[in-house]
Amino acid sequence: MGIKIETSRLTLRPWGEDDIEQLTLGLNDLEVAKWLAFVPHPYSTSHARDWVRRCRELSNAGTRPGAYEFALELRSGRRVIGGVSLNRIDRQAGTAGGGIWIADGYQGRGYGREAFEAKIRFAFGELGLTKLVNGYFDGNENSWAMQRKLGYRRVGEVASRCMADGRQTIEHVTELRRSDWQGREDQASNRP
Repeated sequence: MGIKIETSRLTLRPWGEDDIEQLTLGLNDLEVAKWLAFVPHPYSTSHARDWVRRCRELSNAGTRPGAYEFALELRSGRRVIGGVSLNRIDRQAGTAGGGIWIADGYQGRGYGREAFEAKIRFAFGELGLTKLVNGYFDGNENSWAMQRKLGYRRVGEVASRCMADGRQTIEHVTELRRSDWQGREDQASNRP
């Protein structure tokens, strides 16, 4: 069945066959896909089926999977509005990566931050990881603003290519250390 994480407004859960239509609609939007490295455009139902199949394989990989791919479902209405991943998990090094996307009609409402915070808590709390490495494409200031608010720091840049529109770009590499996250959480809990 896989891991399920609840937040105040979202359920982070494994992808299923019933999500194919919403997955296709969300990622077939070039304004969403242009910020993602490995999403083709146009994004077809066949792409979505392959993705769900791949996610099922990850979920069935045993007790210590190397990745978690979550559908973001609104708790009210049970509608899938995006996805968040925790991947490239290296338990020995205590690290992982991952990304997020939110369908166009749901951006700017704090869902991305809520989902990313849930992913961070899961990674540091449940999995005991010590560092998350993420990033964002040059020009995606909304992603950087969200990551910065969560305590991420920019640590480098790499040349990258967007599969959706084929452009060459810079990916700004970001990281969050568990010690920085815990310090931030401790400060938040000590506020009146």
